[in-house]
Amino acid sequence: MTESKLDRGVIFILRIMIGWTFLYAGLWQIRDNYDIAGFLNHVVTFHDFYGHFATPAVLPITNFLVKWGHLLIGLSFVSGLLVRVSGPFAFLLMLTYYFAHMEFPYVEGQFNYIVDYHLVYAVVIVYLVAHRAGHVWGLDGLVEGLGMTEGIPALRPLVG
Repeated sequence: MTESKLDRGVIFILRIMIGWTFLYAGLWQIRDNYDIAGFLNHVVTFHDFYGHFATPAVLPITNFLVKWGHLLIGLSFVSGLLVRVSGPFAFLLMLTYYFAHMEFPYVEGQFNYIVDYHLVYAVVIVYLVAHRAGHVWGLDGLVEGLGMTEGIPALRPLVG
């Protein structure tokens, strides 16, 4: 895919901004020992589905995955390493948050009609993965350029 300097700049800035959003969320949640139960117990849409993740047996796992998932996705996007791997997880998280507080057609109150920032983030994430954002001044491009994946062909799709 041919990209101009402007395209590469926009891809880089979007990657860093999305990465920072996830990274900060993970750092804050870990530092403050955030409990996802409050979020899960106030879900409006698909309450039974989300409620399963708030049960006492599953909640510790959910807390761990949310905190460390945010952190690892953020590190991946900021560094540009394994963006192709972390991107789908970031996309799924954004869709999960989008549907959690939807009272169709409103999302999280009367000011967001059908579209809110979680959906915008999800689309940006798809764009970044499709445009190989880890190759734009990121470690994916460096790893592929140094031939580090030639010995192990199974790793090529992870940074490709």
